[in-house]
Amino acid sequence: MESIRRFFKAPHQSFFLLGPRGTGKSTWTLGEFEDPLRIDLLDPETFRLYSAKPERLKEAVAASPQNQVFIIDEVQKIPSLLDVVHSVLEKDKGRKFVLTGSSARKLKKTGVDLLAGRALMKTLHPFMASELGSHFHFQKALKTGLIPLVWSGENQEEILRTYLSLYLKEEVQMEGLVRNLGGFSRFLEAVSFSQASVINTSNIARECQVERKVVEGYLQILEDLLLSFRIPVFTKKSKRELSSHPKFYFFDVGVFRSVRPKGPLDVTSDIDGLAVESLVAQHLRAWIGYRDRGEELFFWRTRSQVEVDFVIYGPDSFYAIEVKNSTRVRPEDLRGLISLQADYPQASCLFLYRGREKLKQKGILCLPCEDFLKNINPNQPLMR
Repeated sequence: MESIRRFFKAPHQSFFLLGPRGTGKSTWTLGEFEDPLRIDLLDPETFRLYSAKPERLKEAVAASPQNQVFIIDEVQKIPSLLDVVHSVLEKDKGRKFVLTGSSARKLKKTGVDLLAGRALMKTLHPFMASELGSHFHFQKALKTGLIPLVWSGENQEEILRTYLSLYLKEEVQMEGLVRNLGGFSRFLEAVSFSQASVINTSNIARECQVERKVVEGYLQILEDLLLSFRIPVFTKKSKRELSSHPKFYFFDVGVFRSVRPKGPLDVTSDIDGLAVESLVAQHLRAWIGYRDRGEELFFWRTRSQVEVDFVIYGPDSFYAIEVKNSTRVRPEDLRGLISLQADYPQASCLFLYRGREKLKQKGILCLPCEDFLKNINPNQPLMR
């Protein structure tokens, strides 16, 4: 498959480019910058040299006056390099650093506090359908997700099976993030049952036979490793009593399906429904991230269990989106959107389903989910 042009645009100043393994950070930098000086900390020899002497970076920069862009891959492996980056930027504001990383854990304090204002925090997401264009296949995306490493591989399911094993070995175990790797692996399976759902840490703790605080720590590790995210309840100017707990998602639907245990008691349609909602969630998250116009992603749920899957709110955006794994629009499917619209008439409401027709029912636009995903573009409004 030919090189896919990504929607992500490089800022003018230095920046962190975070993203899970396999999302194409290195590939993107190779195609974006001409003649950069690259330091790859995944290379054992390079890692050894710079971990022993981080100030070597100053020497490398001084020896390359022709280079204006310096790329450090997986910078979280040697956080002390950020001291040197800070020093270089202080003395020579014309230099630009692109600091890629697949974990935000070590950078949260060191990097953000040290380089605040000098290096922006950006994220590279899995492929969007509109980036892939004619290469996008809806059913394939629902099954194996949209991580570039997986999507372009010859055996996607095998790559997915080893994907989290790589994280467990190289990020969790080697960095000593957890004492009990087996317990963390059991947690991954247990939390997969919370995909696209309000997360209940007490239930997960009982299932894994650990304390609730341990589960909360595990959830934070997943987010720090960029493998999951949570979306909060939309509460602005609320007229009703609302739920207070966030919803949980693995960052890619393929990762979710690879972690989720399957057996005789698992209903395939239930997993498929979660996959459809998850695929929409990761697209909305990428759309918001690449636009960088202040939108935020929420969901809406009342105490009486009336829910809308997604709410996007920002200076110029207010969308409410419901997703169903059904081939027709049923009146009960629109109940949440109708309730939200009664409280927020300013919201543009959208219903996504697995049918083929574009419809309008009770004033709500109903679109085939596949068509919606193919047309999401960060350079354009969500609904046109």
